[in-house]
Amino acid sequence: MDWSLVRARGSGIKDAPTFMQNPFLVVPSVLPVLDPGFRPAVLAQRAFGRAATVPVRIALEQADGSVFHASMRVLAAEHPDAAWNGFFVERLAKFLLWAWGGWRIWIDGPPAVTDHLQRHYRDTDAGRFDSEIIGKRIYDHPITVVATAELPAARSTTAPLGRHLDGCRIGFDLGGSDRKVAAVRDGEVVFSEEIVWDPYFQKDPAYHHDGIMDSLRRAAAHLPRVDAIGGSAAGVYVNNRVKVASLFRGVSPEDFERRVRNLFLDLRTEWGGIPFDVVNDGEVTALAASMSLGANSVLGISMGTSTAAGIVTAEGNITTWLNELAFAPLDYRADAPRDEWSGDLGCGVQFFSQQAVGRLLAPAGIAVEATMPLPEKLRHVQTLMAAGDDRAMGIYRTIGTYLGYGVAQYAGFYDVRHLLILGRVTSGAGGDVIIAGAKAVLDAEFPELSAGIRFHMPDEKEKRHGQAIAAASLPLIG
Repeated sequence: MDWSLVRARGSGIKDAPTFMQNPFLVVPSVLPVLDPGFRPAVLAQRAFGRAATVPVRIALEQADGSVFHASMRVLAAEHPDAAWNGFFVERLAKFLLWAWGGWRIWIDGPPAVTDHLQRHYRDTDAGRFDSEIIGKRIYDHPITVVATAELPAARSTTAPLGRHLDGCRIGFDLGGSDRKVAAVRDGEVVFSEEIVWDPYFQKDPAYHHDGIMDSLRRAAAHLPRVDAIGGSAAGVYVNNRVKVASLFRGVSPEDFERRVRNLFLDLRTEWGGIPFDVVNDGEVTALAASMSLGANSVLGISMGTSTAAGIVTAEGNITTWLNELAFAPLDYRADAPRDEWSGDLGCGVQFFSQQAVGRLLAPAGIAVEATMPLPEKLRHVQTLMAAGDDRAMGIYRTIGTYLGYGVAQYAGFYDVRHLLILGRVTSGAGGDVIIAGAKAVLDAEFPELSAGIRFHMPDEKEKRHGQAIAAASLPLIG
């Protein structure tokens, strides 16, 4: 994130103080054993809110007219730390943009706050990244900040997702290090497979198309026919069109428009026009949890190459929210880890993914070749963990502490009664350590949440099949 530029050489935002002066950072009661400098966003926002007295109302508007409301308080103009108002409003706006989504931000608050946000999205690298990815690519408009005394009325829609298990179906999941596929017949998995691939920096979209098609054909060979295909993948998908996805970040903008935007529509045509639905992998994660648990109000968090998240509402539906928590700020310290794509500091992907494991190797005292790919680094840590290595244990304990503070932050914006964690990072004994660490944080700092949120982690069979069944259940046949 470009706040480092503010520190080092200025960004044109004259009222932005340096991180080192932030008086609202709070030392957590439960320190991550390998990362004692961690300063949770949820604690900083809470400390800031206790000192703030001036109300600010925020509305995020999506392209379909959906509007979501949030509110906070900022410091009075005469307060000695009022220069921090812009930082805290921007960090909240960043979280809301990636969690809920939207392109137009309506602000009812002091003019200085609106002015700060306008300059942020116009003049800073992190702001321009969000405006390009969220605004232009997802919602077809750059992010626009509007001052108003009257917010537009809140309005939203929810819709049922999946749960169709009739017929012969294929379900697939596309991750950054592997692609999974399963053949499902009347709700029973008759074949499943996981194939390693490396999509992130492939320039030729044929790599992605051919890999997906190969997996689909392998699954189809185990079915008498194929009635429908459902898939999940990291990124944002609208009506089966790719809006933005890290899986295709190596593809040029021209090739993205020509060969990626309609990739799944093209695949549907190649499969004879059968029902074919693709959605964000976080939503399928939450759907899989809801189907497995027989419960709703489920937040699913998948810790893989990146971080995927999804929510199933109390009614069992999904919303139009983005739930891209990989980019949502979690840590407010000055030297928080930097996201390799957006350049922002303290984003969720650096705490809940293979990237987090790789980052914690050195503090844990585990030496590996710098060029070792992240999946191999994770496998190395898992091998050490299985052998009882305390250094590996420290990595999982640290991620568990991160998760506890992250869950407390998410619970302020999501109706969470059940939390499912899964993904490669949670495989093996480390997953239990992560959950134990998160529970310890809630017990110590957020007892009001501790009693109301149940943690779940799928067993090995559910890990292999649950996501595939949920993905396969997306299309409606007939």
